Amino acid sequence: MMESQVISAASLLGTKEYLAPGHRACLGCGEALAARLVCKALGEEVIIVNATGCLEIISSQLPYTSWEVPWIHTLFENTAAVASGIEAGMKVLKRKERYEGKAKVVAMAGDGGTADIGVQALSGAFERGHNFLYVCYDNEAYMNTGIQRSSATPFGASTTTSPAGKVSMGQATWKKNMPAIAAAHGIPYVATACPSYPFDLITKVRKAIAIEGPSYIHILAVCPTGWRAPADSTIELGRLAVETGIFPLYEVEAGKYTLNFDFPELRPVEDYLKRQGRFRHLSPEMVSKIQERVNSEYAELKRKATVSKASIRYYIIEDKCPGCGLCVNACPREAIIAMGKKKPVVLDEAKCIKCGACYDACRLGAIGVE
Repeated sequence: MMESQVISAASLLGTKEYLAPGHRACLGCGEALAARLVCKALGEEVIIVNATGCLEIISSQLPYTSWEVPWIHTLFENTAAVASGIEAGMKVLKRKERYEGKAKVVAMAGDGGTADIGVQALSGAFERGHNFLYVCYDNEAYMNTGIQRSSATPFGASTTTSPAGKVSMGQATWKKNMPAIAAAHGIPYVATACPSYPFDLITKVRKAIAIEGPSYIHILAVCPTGWRAPADSTIELGRLAVETGIFPLYEVEAGKYTLNFDFPELRPVEDYLKRQGRFRHLSPEMVSKIQERVNSEYAELKRKATVSKASIRYYIIEDKCPGCGLCVNACPREAIIAMGKKKPVVLDEAKCIKCGACYDACRLGAIGVE
């Protein structure tokens, strides 16, 4: 008889919180959830440079703070510049033998502070090759100042500065592709992530901070308030964004693309759009236009990706598997089956989509890849 097993987050990431509770994020805030996971993956040896935006205003109201690690607030436009300066200063201190630590510099900003106001400083930091991680929390508008559009706002979305009405169809331009812009700089590591897929997000953060040189992670941060969606829909909307191909999860390592989640068939974009009030005005023709765009961009991404079902295979190493169930919980397609306490799990290759979530979750090297 199969035994159910419960795996707690604490067993994977520990109980220490580096973004403490008690902040003032809205109910269901995807950015706060993403930042919490990012910080737990980063650990203590980190210096965080945080642009003005939702994350900054919810976590640092004087005289209080939610930050349990070194943290500095910057302007929208100079986050990457400040991070560059801290990283350069640490190099000087090490050269003078006045600092022996291994703290990683991590810049954090929203889509406005990244794709709009801060893109010039970010481009310069990438070009100079500073050793830091830049994390963009993309909630697809300037949410903290009143839900104004940004260049990352998706086509058709209604915001306070791109309102839908008799003479406007909402956002009239397509979402700026910041991960592609980052990758075009030739930096060592670029990735997309979403807190609805926590194992994938955590793995990418740990990979990024281990790399020498600049790295960039673009995280979809669902905003129920700005997206006009229920507060308890955050995880569902994040998954739908990935499953429809609107926000695919992938990595670019040294110019090599890897599509982390390649579903047998994408769900229609309508499944994602109809759950958000910001898209409720869209006509069937506009939805079809968005679907065509998503299909085209996803096909191009798949063309670039080097990992396919034919070129990679995961398998269980039975003599190493204790049947702990970590991989079972991590698998998004129920392709791994628990066989009971202390018994090796079984992988159903017909259901496996080669996403690597099981491989990332396993702490004992019991899942092999070839």
